[in-house]
Amino acid sequence: MMAGIRSKDTKPEKLIRSKLHQRGFRFRVSPRGVYGSPDIVLPRYSAVIFVHGCFWHSHECHLFRLPGTRPEFWRAKLARNRERDVAVHDVLESEGWRQLVVWECALKGSGRLDPDDVADRIGRWIVGRRRYLEILGNLAK
Repeated sequence: MMAGIRSKDTKPEKLIRSKLHQRGFRFRVSPRGVYGSPDIVLPRYSAVIFVHGCFWHSHECHLFRLPGTRPEFWRAKLARNRERDVAVHDVLESEGWRQLVVWECALKGSGRLDPDDVADRIGRWIVGRRRYLEILGNLAK
């Protein structure tokens, strides 16, 4: 089962990349040398974008549910993922990168937003000055 889980080139990532490319943004996809392996890197704007899966990053939304099988294992694993996210954020911030997180629930499920609206928000963030932004679905807590 786990072998089928993709860590790169997921549908939400491909959607965001496509929409950004349509809007004229040029970027790198998971380049080496940038700490934390961001999904999209825009060096011209000192900006990185992460497309986080709600389950793997324990997002408190309608898409996250702790598995009933081996719950202690999953709690520990997902807690480590969250700790790593915080560490990556801190390092990238200290290196001067602006960061944006697009949560899976913004693009999938009953609380999803219009992909063009999400891409427009990302585009405004890229050319703006805001250091950090999260985009989440309508039903996120």
